[in-house]
Amino acid sequence: MGDLTGLVLKRLGFGLITLLVVSVLIFFAVELLPGDVAEAVLGQGATEETVAAMRDQLGLDRPAPVRYFEWLFGAIQGDFGVSLISGERVSEAITGRFINTLFLAAYAAVLAVPLAIFLGILVALLRNTLFDRVANVLTLTSISSPEFFLGYILILYLAVKAKAFPAIASLTGDMSLLELLHRTFLPALTLVLVVTAHMMRMTRAAIINLLASPYIEMARLKGTPPWKVIVHHALPNAWAPIINVVALNLAYLITGVVLVEVVFVYPGIGQLLVDAVSKRDFPIVQACCLIFAATFILLNLAADVGAILTNPRLRHPK
Repeated sequence: MGDLTGLVLKRLGFGLITLLVVSVLIFFAVELLPGDVAEAVLGQGATEETVAAMRDQLGLDRPAPVRYFEWLFGAIQGDFGVSLISGERVSEAITGRFINTLFLAAYAAVLAVPLAIFLGILVALLRNTLFDRVANVLTLTSISSPEFFLGYILILYLAVKAKAFPAIASLTGDMSLLELLHRTFLPALTLVLVVTAHMMRMTRAAIINLLASPYIEMARLKGTPPWKVIVHHALPNAWAPIINVVALNLAYLITGVVLVEVVFVYPGIGQLLVDAVSKRDFPIVQACCLIFAATFILLNLAADVGAILTNPRLRHPK
């Protein structure tokens, strides 16, 4: 138990250091962007006095390291400052959008994870058959296709031609759950097509790798049915890589939704980030990037911990 706690704390420490480094990169990457933030906010017709007053109001006349530490300490407390465009608190502007992104990611995960594991087990049972070859071609095609391309294909066939789902995932506060699921089905399906392919291939590879083990051969010699060999003998020992790839894909579902949200005009944090970049609303850009980074690091930590818990060799390293 002590070894396990030490490993988890070690991973957590690395995660915090990584997040700190990322926060530095995010803040100073925005600082290095060309142009003056005050001029961008006020427009080209602003006078020098007005620009100077805006710079003073935004604190841009102070050294960058001082502003970084103020921003970092505020972010730790959940205060990311004020939007340069709307004047709204950044934390308030982001909260609702982040909840929408989490909902979309959870919707896609509920569909993708069981489907990927089931298909991975199925193609492992039917490896080197026509079904296995077709599944490999389809998954490679899905992995190789950009999200926006898949999204537009789904819009063309399921929204424009079949008219089964709306092309734009607009949301209102008085929607029922069924209507919400219906309106967000196409962006969720786009994410499902991308992550299911990756998780399915990893599940298939993990199980096939175990099928050559001596204890699997012994189970076969005893006359155990193929599906029982995989479910009861191979799958429990394949959980470590499967959990790892599932956690990494969940991280992608949350941090990689920017293109999908733009394609379907979905009111999530990815769409908010794109709008903020186009309007040079840097406090929102910095907050969105930091939230994406923190989410990705947290889910990577969960993947590491899951792998440690399911693999005794990692719990007791030599």
